[in-house]
Amino acid sequence: MKNHPPRRRPPKPRLSPSALERITPHAAGIDCGSAEHFVAVPPDRDPMPVQAFPTFTGDLNRLADWLTTCGVTSIAMEATGVYWIPVFEILEARGFTVLLVNARHVKNVPGRKSDVSDCEWLRDLHMMGLLRGSFRPGDAIVALWAYLRHRTSLIESAGAHVQRMQKALIQMNIQLPLVVTDITGVTGQRILRDIVAGERDPQRLARHRDYRCHASEAEIVAALTGNYRPEHVFVLQQNLALFDTFQQQITACDAAVEAPLETLVARATPPTTPMPTPRVRRTRSRNEPSIDIRIPLHRVTGVDLTQIDGIGPYTALRLIAEIGTEMSRWPTSQHFTSWLTLAPQNKISGSRLLTRTQPSANRAAALLRVVAMSLGRTPTALGGFYRRLGYRVGKGKAITATARKLAILVYRMLKGELVYADPGASAYDAQHRGRILRGLCKHAAQMGFGLVDLATGEVIEGAVS
Repeated sequence: MKNHPPRRRPPKPRLSPSALERITPHAAGIDCGSAEHFVAVPPDRDPMPVQAFPTFTGDLNRLADWLTTCGVTSIAMEATGVYWIPVFEILEARGFTVLLVNARHVKNVPGRKSDVSDCEWLRDLHMMGLLRGSFRPGDAIVALWAYLRHRTSLIESAGAHVQRMQKALIQMNIQLPLVVTDITGVTGQRILRDIVAGERDPQRLARHRDYRCHASEAEIVAALTGNYRPEHVFVLQQNLALFDTFQQQITACDAAVEAPLETLVARATPPTTPMPTPRVRRTRSRNEPSIDIRIPLHRVTGVDLTQIDGIGPYTALRLIAEIGTEMSRWPTSQHFTSWLTLAPQNKISGSRLLTRTQPSANRAAALLRVVAMSLGRTPTALGGFYRRLGYRVGKGKAITATARKLAILVYRMLKGELVYADPGASAYDAQHRGRILRGLCKHAAQMGFGLVDLATGEVIEGAVS
């Protein structure tokens, strides 16, 4: 008698698009462009269900009037550059439910080669309930988000001019970056401004040495002895002036950040818990705003995110600007870390499980990765977790895993489920050692053996804590 292979249960047939229920019948799709937007409404709402509207504000209001006439209540559009922002804000202000769709979710469908087909496809998918809207916070958070992103670009632009100043100094063989930590610090700024003013004597320039500078005055004199060519001094002068301009703009941006922050404080419910004692931190970074951040953030969120190791007030403010304060948008912390693309995207191909995090430009995830890298040498539990994983799987994966753990802590604190207190690296190492011992005792017992402590001669029980 032959042994027949077991019969597999046939898979359930999938429903065709024509048989799917229209979950959102009053839906429209918009394909956004730089010069015009293509809009598709249900075919029974207008003799011309697909129309094009220019991107001028008057035409966008006419677009909203047409959608109202067609009885549309919900709209789906792709996130195309920044062209979607004006139409999104106008339609949302008119009372429509607007879904901003990730283009990656719908781009792999063949046969769509025009903007008209794109908007019709978005409409059909949205009517079937197959599209999910991207996260976009409220107006006050959006304003804070815009200011802080602009501030980041200002800092990056100022940093580019610092690099050009360093290049001009090297071209004159002035080795100032070798004797001072930062040429934009106290000593460096005094020396640069004297050079631009016309001073060339290295002895006089070296008198600007701050008492905290590690290099001696003789070393600074040797570093400032160079070839002061006029063209290089001119480049240095221009970039120093531009650096000063960006510093003024950053200061003005700090003042503008206070307005949406005050709006958030006014709307928030006063916290029920007092402000905790601040953790011991290093000196404030030069790139952090000079305004008070910690107290307003505590009033807005009800918690103090700076209690998490590695997260300072400015980093906490940038995180809130990216993720908002309402964690109810994500049902669980797993949903939150998946949105941050810090969780592995599991794919099964045959018998092989492919696990890797997908590429993303999520700025909140980038912030958490920077915080994770800063924890590597700290005597904290998170630092111990990072070092253990870094030794086992490499620093890249350890950074992502630590950033994911930070994201879970942020999520639970903002949801009111956790009051974080660092147990320390030693407590984490002891917990990890106990977990390893329990596993070893379990495997040894299954094989009929036991574990003995060589130092004391005692038998290690399986319930080691």
